[in-house]
Amino acid sequence: MACNSPDNKKAKISTSPATVPGAELRNDDTSLSYQGTPLELKCINTIRALCADMVQKAQSGHPGAPMGCAPMAHLLWTEIMAYSPKKHDWWNRDRFVLSNGHACALQYAMLHLTGYEDMGMDQLKQFRQIGSKAPGHPENFVTKGVEVCTGPLGQGLSNAVGLAMAQSHLNATTQNKEIFTNYTYVICGDGCLQEGVTSEASSLAGHLGLGNLIVLYDDNQITIDGSTDLSFTENVAMRYESYGWQVFKVEDVSNGLEELREAIQKAKSETSKPTLIQINTVIGYGSAKAGTAKTHGAPLGDEDLAATKKSYNLDPEKSFQVDDDVREIYTAAASRGEKAREEWEATFASYKATHAEEATALEQRFVPPATKQVLTFPECDKAMATRKYSELCLNAIAPQIPSLIGGSADLTGSNLTNLKCSGDYQSSTPGGRYIRFGVREHAMSAICNGLFAFSSGNDGSLLRPFCATFLTFAGYALGAMRLSALSKFGVLYIMTHDSIGLGEDGPTHQPIETLENLRSIPNINVWRPADYEETKASYVSAVDNLTTPTVICASRSTLKLLTGKSCMEKAQKGGYVLQDVEKPQLILIGTGSEIGLCVDAANELSSRSSNPIRTRVVSMPCQELFLSQEQSYQSSVLLGGIPTLSVEASAQHGWHRFSNYQICMSSFGASGPGGEVMKLFGFTVENVTEKGEKLVKFYEGKTVPNLMDRPIF
Repeated sequence: MACNSPDNKKAKISTSPATVPGAELRNDDTSLSYQGTPLELKCINTIRALCADMVQKAQSGHPGAPMGCAPMAHLLWTEIMAYSPKKHDWWNRDRFVLSNGHACALQYAMLHLTGYEDMGMDQLKQFRQIGSKAPGHPENFVTKGVEVCTGPLGQGLSNAVGLAMAQSHLNATTQNKEIFTNYTYVICGDGCLQEGVTSEASSLAGHLGLGNLIVLYDDNQITIDGSTDLSFTENVAMRYESYGWQVFKVEDVSNGLEELREAIQKAKSETSKPTLIQINTVIGYGSAKAGTAKTHGAPLGDEDLAATKKSYNLDPEKSFQVDDDVREIYTAAASRGEKAREEWEATFASYKATHAEEATALEQRFVPPATKQVLTFPECDKAMATRKYSELCLNAIAPQIPSLIGGSADLTGSNLTNLKCSGDYQSSTPGGRYIRFGVREHAMSAICNGLFAFSSGNDGSLLRPFCATFLTFAGYALGAMRLSALSKFGVLYIMTHDSIGLGEDGPTHQPIETLENLRSIPNINVWRPADYEETKASYVSAVDNLTTPTVICASRSTLKLLTGKSCMEKAQKGGYVLQDVEKPQLILIGTGSEIGLCVDAANELSSRSSNPIRTRVVSMPCQELFLSQEQSYQSSVLLGGIPTLSVEASAQHGWHRFSNYQICMSSFGASGPGGEVMKLFGFTVENVTEKGEKLVKFYEGKTVPNLMDRPIF
């Protein structure tokens, strides 16, 4: 093992199968050069063969990385990590994240070998098949023992920063320092370290001094296109050292584990820095195609697989071979994990006896939905921007929900997210609940996924993270936000400056397509409240929906008071009648800052002395929740056969489901005072009134399509 230095560049390797490392195993007995016990090597080779067998049977997958990383996995699962196959969600388990999720055959093999009940051999044989517990990339909601969804490269390592932050925060806020002591271990590859999200997250991890985070970098020098020489020649070690990480170099794990074992122990002894261990590996180790991109994403083929098994001293005629002596090694390792869990449970029981209130409060973060607390909010009858209403709500619920933790991407004063009940989370104050994410929107979201994932279930979570930026910068964070939804992580996203109404910053900062981008993602609730009542509703919804992320989109500008019209309880249905008339002739639907326009336009249309148009106003702050209501309720709000006009300073896509005509954005915005920009693009009482009149006239003598009359099968 050696620390990296400026001269320690990425070594070039040949891509010729005749000369690559690992291919020479065709003629040599691997045990002759292996520095370790024969049984240890047999265990490692068994992992390699299992992974190759899974991919071969499925005729789909990635055998190369698991074959190269098998030595790391063996060491982690047999000597390093504390885990419990019998109780996979034990609070103080060590967390493992396979950031290069395409190598998931490796994780499934380890879960099988260590006895996780839903990863039997039958599941390995159903790798990548419908209904399997061994899907094509790790999915936390499918497979016990998988902490987070990985696959999009870099997300896992970034999630791991959140997992490590969660441990440090919970440890700091718990009087017994033996309750939360776990480490977070990551295996990542070259691709993960090329993704920008890991640069953001790793920079923050170094700043925060996360000594409980240990990353094993699978430096196999191969990507899909070929050698990393084609595009990735930077000195990774120097980059991570500049982030404030401790960095070690392990030259070889194919011929022994002592160097890696020593590096991990040194990593664990450094409590003020995260550690990156750069490990030379051989992709597809033992295959004729070892060391080349050909083993990355395709089965080895029957002939090569048989020859590879033979080089491992395994039976080439057998598939999914796990001999008794190998299984005993992993069974013993799992037993040690169960013992560690049982000892921790005794520690927790002692802690509960001496600190009953604190321990019970932690346990009560996991409660059935029926017993959830009722949130209280302060009174407010002042017209303000919804970002200021959001500030009121956030600071109202923070003392009521001790698990709430989060921050902003360097926009605290604009997003108005500072927690008045707590200080900052920093390396010296990990008990703080406000996180300064810096200008790192993508990592911020991925880290929040890790914070949520630390310990969560359908009935609760030890931590409820939130994060904030301008709505247009959701584009930077979208990859991680999508994974919040997929993973069923109830992360709260607070996105201010939600339309062209933000004004002078201009079209680079004015979101147009963003709302529809977010609304098109399954399992995510996108709120655009119009006033304080609706903002309160959005926060209640966010807290109650534990397995669905929530995006609250808030205005920069002051909005019209809707006193006596809006209602928090009704708003929780996603859409409701804000202002009504008898026998409406026109319906106006709006969200956020445009609701005031709709109310004023409806009043103008309904009160005319000549040719009045009786106009109903519907507020729809959350389309997803509205569409989840009974069909009868939806139809009572949006009456069929009545011309309906939607008004939102955003893209029109999606509104065709609800309205016959849309006053929306079909271009980018402009720089100027917010009110003038809104006027320029037609968001005025005069334009809404005019378009409403024209819509009613258009349908005179015609049947108005009933947009709510749609089949439900």
